[in-house]
Formats: sequence, structure tokens, C-alpha cells
Amino acid sequence: MTDPIQITETIRNGMDLLTHRTFREHGRFVKAAGLSIPQFGILLQLHYQHKCGVSDISNRMDITSAAASQLVDKLVQGGLVERAEDPNDRRAKELKLTEKGRQMVETSMARRHQWVDKMLELIDPAEREKVAEAMSILTRVLAQMKEQEKPTESASHPV
Repeated sequence: MTDPIQITETIRNGMDLLTHRTFREHGRFVKAAGLSIPQFGILLQLHYQHKCGVSDISNRMDITSAAASQLVDKLVQGGLVERAEDPNDRRAKELKLTEKGRQMVETSMARRHQWVDKMLELIDPAEREKVAEAMSILTRVLAQMKEQEKPTESASHPV
């Protein structure tokens, strides 16, 4: 395949199918867990950041702090998230996953890995190697894009 238009369309179609499948499976898992997508998004944010505050959640989700706080309250009541005093600001609360929350996120990831593994079983081993090479390239480029998208840190927002 050398036609640039055909290459672009093939990549777009593949990404569309992967995205659709990922969201469908993710939605099923989240619904079965009795959570909303935004609530599970908070669990994922805490999984990757290990801890953060309600303001971090409201900023990432582009919602008010009050709305973020309500979502967090339900997660705390469900035993998935715990609040602790922020050691840098005693007025603020630091959020982190409980063991139950961590297990839920890990189960979600394991379920995703299961359907990816099933998909890979259907690919010829030689083609599987090509897919792995392509994914390595995409992963590298996505990491570059993520790095370029990072906002400039200011003195008022230390990391």
C-alpha cells in the first residue's frame, strides 16, 4: 500500500474500530461496576497520578469543583477513594485510591487486555510482528504529542 490517501484511510478506520471497541468494553465494565464514566475517569486519574486534589479533577474534567467534589463523595462512600489532609496545604484534601479502587482499575485493565489478546490470537504470527512494530511507532509519536501538549508550568502551579 503506497497511496497516501489509502494509508491515511486505513489508519483512521483502524483507530475508529479500536476506539469503538475500547469504549464499548470500557462502558460495559463501568456500568457493571455501578459507576458513571466520569467517576471511573477519576479512578483512572488517581491510578496514574497516585494522588491529587479535587481541583486537579475539576481542571482535568473541565467541571466545577463542586461537581468534582460530588463525584468524589460517591467514590469515597463506595470505598474506592480516600481523602487525607494534603501535607503541603492543611486546608486541602488529597485523594488517592483505596485498595478496592486500585483492584477495580486493575480488573478493568485486565479485561481490556483479554479482548486484545483474543484479537491478537486471530492475527497470523508474522502479521502480529508488523502490528507490534506499528504500535511501537504510534506509541512513540503519541508520547511526543503528549510531551508537546504539556502546559508551561508557572510558579503558581508547581508540579
